[in-house]
Amino acid sequence: MNTFSMNQLERYPIYLKYFKELQNEGIETISSPKIAAKLGYSEEQVRKDLQNVSLEPGRPKKGRSVRQLVDDIETFLGYRDSTSAVLVGCGHLGSALLNFPAFQEMGLEILAGFDTNVDLIGKEVAGKKIFSLDSMSEILPRLNAHIVIIAVPASAAQNVADMAIKAGAKGIWNFAPAHIDVPGNVVIENVNLASSLAVLSHRLNQVLANEEKK
Repeated sequence: MNTFSMNQLERYPIYLKYFKELQNEGIETISSPKIAAKLGYSEEQVRKDLQNVSLEPGRPKKGRSVRQLVDDIETFLGYRDSTSAVLVGCGHLGSALLNFPAFQEMGLEILAGFDTNVDLIGKEVAGKKIFSLDSMSEILPRLNAHIVIIAVPASAAQNVADMAIKAGAKGIWNFAPAHIDVPGNVVIENVNLASSLAVLSHRLNQVLANEEKK
């Protein structure tokens, strides 16, 4: 069984986006050197990444089938299998996530939202009903949703995670700017906007500094 590093896993959605763009342009095959040049990876890296998920080998001078690559990566990432989730925290960020159409393309279906705001409870956002957070222990098992998306303030994140895990959540997708502790049998993925912005700012400063030297 192949093992994958985090960096490698993060590259597959980038490959998939590029291959879908090629499909839309009517391009049927693509070679590893061209992929590497376009995405800024090494040819060896591209070959290894694609060999680990592709059902068909590359063909000399012809490359790989773009359609097959899309199929292989979507299958590997689980985009072909619908995964159910709920979202906690239906404010500005949470509402944006509920309205994000690409989740369904990725095989993620958000079934409902939870909040403590009485003005939201009972209403719908993007067709998803918003329930009281207090009802999570009852509703989450009924929905059979294993992923809980957390989009609440940092101060509430750990408590929400604890409630979700107690109700049966097996995966936490954390958008809150806070560290969350989970038991070993629960998977957590943190979306750290502050870290992403710090990387962007640092790289931007490098570019601006290099331009000033010219």
